[in-house]
Amino acid sequence: MNTKIRLLGILLTTSIFLGNAQEVKSLGTLEFSPEGILFAGDKVSGAIHAFDLSGETRSAKQFEINAYNIDAQVAAVLGTATGNSKINDMAVHPISGEVFISVTRGHGLDAIPALVKVNANSQLQIVDLASEKFTSQALGKLPDGSQNFIIRGTMGPATIKEVEKSKLPMRTLSIMDIQYHNGEVFVAGITNENFCSALRRMSYPLNGKESISNIEMFHIAHDEYETRAPIRSFVIENIDGKDQMVAAYTCSPLVLIPLDELKDGAKVKARTLGDMGNGQPIDLVSFSMQGNDMIFATSNSRTPRVIPLSGLSEAKDYTRDDFERGGKLDMGILPVGPMGKPVMFTGSALHVALLNPMQFATIRRDPETGSMDLETVSIFFPNKLNNVMAEMDFPQYAKEHANDKKK
Repeated sequence: MNTKIRLLGILLTTSIFLGNAQEVKSLGTLEFSPEGILFAGDKVSGAIHAFDLSGETRSAKQFEINAYNIDAQVAAVLGTATGNSKINDMAVHPISGEVFISVTRGHGLDAIPALVKVNANSQLQIVDLASEKFTSQALGKLPDGSQNFIIRGTMGPATIKEVEKSKLPMRTLSIMDIQYHNGEVFVAGITNENFCSALRRMSYPLNGKESISNIEMFHIAHDEYETRAPIRSFVIENIDGKDQMVAAYTCSPLVLIPLDELKDGAKVKARTLGDMGNGQPIDLVSFSMQGNDMIFATSNSRTPRVIPLSGLSEAKDYTRDDFERGGKLDMGILPVGPMGKPVMFTGSALHVALLNPMQFATIRRDPETGSMDLETVSIFFPNKLNNVMAEMDFPQYAKEHANDKKK
């Protein structure tokens, strides 16, 4: 990279964060309201920030966003090396249709947060947070940062990465996902209690008040009732005539939680509808295809799944009485329940958001080059034809079918 451009990136990044350094200490999970309010989780300061981006306008009626080597491009605009930056989440602006990405420059709790916009021309721009209007709400009952995870190990001595994982403060799980629904903000994460898996709900505009419910669920793969591991991702849908949270946990049970049960101080038992199999869910995204409402689910360990909402209606609840004792593996009974179907998706699907009614925006890892790409794919075929080589790619095929059309 040109030295002058690199230095300019560093200076630009520094100037952006000085104005609100005390308020915005990290940017993680993102969620837009229909009006263009961007909610961002700040696990370092333990707060939800609401940025008023309602003034964004749409520059083109229809467009795709394809930004290849997005991790390298993000690092470039932040003025750092690719390995020294991290993409945390992305969301699509409901008015402009452009993609917003939360990133960090550096690693650990001291990393510098940034918000990057990828516009309709697939160009990256840093959002000047110091000039944006926003409100914040601090969360209560947060882990204080003194408790870390443990080293579990698997088949041998702990690896370097396992040791690094054990150094993570439990506070890093305080804000896992955010959803806006009918004037309220819902937040999945953990508290500082022993029964620490929690869901928070608060009104918007933010007023400093929050309701905290503790969540218990039966984990089929683990053969345990669990109260600590948090919900990883969730959406809110109307199922069986009432608004319910469809939520995914690590390893990866899918549960239903009625919103009317989420009251301050309540201990809520989620309904376990099934288990997608071992892995860590990343995103659940609601969409419609051919008149059917569905959920697109990505994971760090498996191909994405499409789950029809119709299968969740009046679905069976699974409890410990439904299975023999012991953990469950993918080569055994998993998946269990109405978990839909895996769909073709070349590479590793990381983040996904609905770009428009017909297309997803995805951040994926290319299987051949290892690059991280931001791509637009169809909801009907969430892939790109450059990822597959088939009969239809041969010139003879095109000629044969052209002759068939003439007959």
